[in-house]
Amino acid sequence: MEKLFIGSDKSGFSLKEAVKAYLIENNYDVTDVGTTDENAPLPFFEVAENGAKRLQNKEFDRGILICGTGMGMSIVANKHEGVHAAACESVYAAEKCRAINDANVLCMGGWVIAPIMGVEMAKTFLNTGFTQNLEDWRARNIEKARTAVRDIEKKSFHK
Repeated sequence: MEKLFIGSDKSGFSLKEAVKAYLIENNYDVTDVGTTDENAPLPFFEVAENGAKRLQNKEFDRGILICGTGMGMSIVANKHEGVHAAACESVYAAEKCRAINDANVLCMGGWVIAPIMGVEMAKTFLNTGFTQNLEDWRARNIEKARTAVRDIEKKSFHK
């Protein structure tokens, strides 16, 4: 079974709780990496770093991070080699971040996404595979692109 993490700061707490409830109800193996108490919120950069490091260490297969816009979480998570976080604001973007970019962390904004939309985005993210529903020619090009991007990543992290 795939292991997931979910995390938020104060701005994303309500959305995180709604998505987490869906995941638990649907028997996902999910761990909350913070904020776990709305009255003792963690800053976005601590939560994103915690989840990203644990993803790097193979404790988790994928994750979901939620702050006010999703952008801060995405920026911090992407500072970690092997973590490919995408800030998304629609179901379509959540699908394409997996199918085209092979993202392993979905980032969302609690200020811009309603809980029902966040749940749909998480479902789509978790149920979409790399190159899923792409034409054969596009899938081949995207697979080449993924290799090229991973090479760029290695050069950037290993100077």
